[in-house]
Amino acid sequence: MKTTIYEDPDECKFIWNKLWPVKGFFDLWQVRSCFHDTYSRPLSFHVVEDNNKAVGFLALCWNEEEEKYLQFPGETWRGKTWLEQNRIIAGTPEIFDRLIDSVPGPLHLRYLNGNSLKGVSDLIRTDEMGYIFLPGQYGYSFENYQQSFTGKFRKKLRADLRKFEEKNIRFRFNRFEDIEHMLQMNRDCFGENSFFSDLRFHHSFLKLAGFLEKFGMLRITTVLIDGAVAAIDMGALWQKSYTLLAGGTNREFPGVAKLINLHHMEWACRQKLELVDFLCGDFNWKERFHLTPIPLYELCLEKQRTCLEFREASAACA
Repeated sequence: MKTTIYEDPDECKFIWNKLWPVKGFFDLWQVRSCFHDTYSRPLSFHVVEDNNKAVGFLALCWNEEEEKYLQFPGETWRGKTWLEQNRIIAGTPEIFDRLIDSVPGPLHLRYLNGNSLKGVSDLIRTDEMGYIFLPGQYGYSFENYQQSFTGKFRKKLRADLRKFEEKNIRFRFNRFEDIEHMLQMNRDCFGENSFFSDLRFHHSFLKLAGFLEKFGMLRITTVLIDGAVAAIDMGALWQKSYTLLAGGTNREFPGVAKLINLHHMEWACRQKLELVDFLCGDFNWKERFHLTPIPLYELCLEKQRTCLEFREASAACA
């Protein structure tokens, strides 16, 4: 076997499109390049070959600010990346070890997809939970989904939503100008913890929205209550999946998040989508609304060590 590290952007794009499996929205090169074009972090794509056949792939970039390697494209805010469903492509633990050993400095990967880590789970720590809604579990019936709640929960939910039903509720869709309003509401809600506080992320996200609109993948949902904007969500449609990427709510309408989230699930049932990805972070509602938790994983090497040393350290931490 041999390991080669590629740094030329054109070569890295070619390798990504050749080796990276496109199984979801976050696997698209165009999606990640929206962020790479803004952050411009130096690329470091590691490929393991066996008899001239690629058998392992680790797509990294160098974060000069934190002096560590991250999953490409390395979009960060306060030490956290945002893109999910990251991967380490390695068919065996030996290939995995070769990829890790080829990284010449500190490495921090988050939101790793567990399907790509079979046989090497002893090197990986549990990260946050992702949450998805599976309409097929309820026969694509929103009524069946509602019936999965306890009577007490349904009663409380109806009471929470009744205050909106007494007002003039209207939905509008795919008004591109609403995105800036959504980003401002997000910043108002989360303050400096909002990714959109970083102008680089802000510009990257707008570039992503432009790409999605161009190819008919963008869905913007805006809730108007008595004529005022109460909530806005932005999502991406890819094949039979729907990914909620960001949202914002008006503080003058507490509880409106329930209204817009239930709308997404009802719409997904009507469209017979395979899944709706609400991304990671619980915010105290996702499990209560019977979303399916999907574990994501993390790998963190504070300094370059051999795989044996890392296994020993991981065992000690456990």
